[in-house]
Amino acid sequence: MEMGNLFSDVESDDKARILELRSLLKEYNRLYYVNNAPVVSDFEFDALMRELQELERQYPDMADNESPTQKVGSDITKGFRQINHRYPMLSLDNTYNEGEVMDFLNRVKSLLGDEPFELCCELKFDGLSISLIYNDGRLVQAITRGDGVKGDDVTDNVRRISSIPQKLEGNGWPSSFEIRGEILMPWTSFERLNMEREAQEETLFANPRNAASGTLKLQNPDIVGQRQLDSYLYYLLGDNLPCDGHYENMMTAKAWGFKVSGDMRKCSSITEVMEYIKYWDTERKNLPVATDGIVIKVNSLRQQEKLGLKAKSPRWAIASKFQAEKALTRVESISYQVGRTGAVTPVANLEPVQLSGTTVRRATLHNKDFMDNLDLHIGDMVWVEKGGEIIPKITAVDVSSRKTGADAKALFISVCPECGAELVRYQGEAAIYCPNSSGCPPQIKGRIEHFISRKAMDIDGLGPETVDLFYRKGLVRDFTDLYSLDSESISILDRMGDKSAENLMSTIADSKTVPFERVLFALGIRFVGEVVAKNLARAFKSLEALGKATYDELVSVDEIGDKIAKSVIEYFADFRNRTVIDRIYAIGLKTELSEEQLASGGDGVLSGKTIVISGVFTHHSREEYKEMIEANGGKNAGSISAKTSFVLAGDNMGPAKKEKAIQLGIPLMDETEFIKMLKKN
Repeated sequence: MEMGNLFSDVESDDKARILELRSLLKEYNRLYYVNNAPVVSDFEFDALMRELQELERQYPDMADNESPTQKVGSDITKGFRQINHRYPMLSLDNTYNEGEVMDFLNRVKSLLGDEPFELCCELKFDGLSISLIYNDGRLVQAITRGDGVKGDDVTDNVRRISSIPQKLEGNGWPSSFEIRGEILMPWTSFERLNMEREAQEETLFANPRNAASGTLKLQNPDIVGQRQLDSYLYYLLGDNLPCDGHYENMMTAKAWGFKVSGDMRKCSSITEVMEYIKYWDTERKNLPVATDGIVIKVNSLRQQEKLGLKAKSPRWAIASKFQAEKALTRVESISYQVGRTGAVTPVANLEPVQLSGTTVRRATLHNKDFMDNLDLHIGDMVWVEKGGEIIPKITAVDVSSRKTGADAKALFISVCPECGAELVRYQGEAAIYCPNSSGCPPQIKGRIEHFISRKAMDIDGLGPETVDLFYRKGLVRDFTDLYSLDSESISILDRMGDKSAENLMSTIADSKTVPFERVLFALGIRFVGEVVAKNLARAFKSLEALGKATYDELVSVDEIGDKIAKSVIEYFADFRNRTVIDRIYAIGLKTELSEEQLASGGDGVLSGKTIVISGVFTHHSREEYKEMIEANGGKNAGSISAKTSFVLAGDNMGPAKKEKAIQLGIPLMDETEFIKMLKKN
């Protein structure tokens, strides 16, 4: 082959690779920023980005302003107003080793002409970037990073985050300025949210960053408040800032009431920087929020301006990313779990391996597509990581270690492992389902467990083990059978006895007073969660009216989209569900709004008011007060903001909430005053 043709072939392959990488990275950005569903690790993404950068340097004729190397990944979402950033909101260059950190410092030194400089090291919090605008000491706007030029206006949602001040403390702040940081979901909130989603058989968030992003993009600020997001602020911008030093500015911002990490450090040598990185590579596991690296910044704002910006990142800062902890282990078998809705989830059973301080024995394989894409064989050695340090996940198969004559590729099962029904896949769904909802034991027991849960019928004294016992003994085949139980039949069962049986019968009887919206939630209609059930109940007033609702009538209700509307229609069209509903009427459960709820019609004494409940109460429980607020036209909120009408304050009210209420001038009302106000109405 002639040398000219050889170079031509290589160049053609390289240019094709450029186009391939651009397409791939754009899709990965979309999945990460928009869908909150990353499919590759940060390390893999950065490796592909570097490959693209190198190829684009080799072939300048392939330059393209739309290339991922030239643009920040975008999290812009339909449904929010877009606002232009006053200052571009760029991303950071990433590095994974000490040599690249040294290269960064040497570049800074060269560009500053040997002018002395200080560095500020800080934790790189793994959340959603936010820009907060303050005028005259008050929060006026909150904007996401978006595409770096413009972002989504999420001000109403950000006002529900208690660690972000609505009004500043102290004095000395500029009349107008911007402060940037990260919106985060703490580990405790993340674990609780995923447990709730798992119980509802909703897709789990991969990590706290995705959970925070998904939460902040919700259209309902009240749900945002309930999920207890947090924030850390890390950069001040504007005219007439207090200091030239970035570190000094952030310490001043801390005095104004902003949540600024106390772990920021000024460093003057590479040794100090490396010690900081090494310390936090281990210590970060003890933090209440997720971090994924260290950010190193030139401290002087004057020097930052002198160093300037590149297309999508500043020259005065770099992120030293932590390597995700991973381990190599063997897949011993694959088992399949059937959930309440019939979704079948494959799980890899692993040879036990230590990872992030715990022993990992199982890892989810998510769904059929994920399993197929891995090209997984039983007996394969696989790399396992802890997604967000919590959820074990298989990231890759070590194909090189696969032995000749190994087992064939693992194929997803075609029949239900519990009842033998042929599995189905619905159009547009990633999951595979068992359609035998009335005869598949895990689905039947799962629906009963959902029905008795605290936020549904709240039948105390029943748990998964007892439900399983009742099912095996033939006492219950669906949740309506609970109302046919008698204490004599259940007192003779293992772990029961007369007292337990009497208590259980009492709580089952009490559940007949549970309001309609919770009964609707308890039915377990796919995609109808607690909030959606409440909205449907208010809109249609009764189970009978809801069952007759058309698609157009359903989607006209707040928070109800195409997927939920179709699910509701399908539920009521199934004769087996109609049989269950007939039994619900016969039992005497609440199937319509109460007279008090209908009478209030949203025009009660609390109409238009937003109330926060805090503290311990004597006359009623917090849940009862929430119901009273809604029955009188009011709206419950989880956190105090400028939109809060008053706080229903009990004993031992949280000091942070009390302080915030006082700062914002929000009235506090005790329960005696509150009850008098409602009685007067």
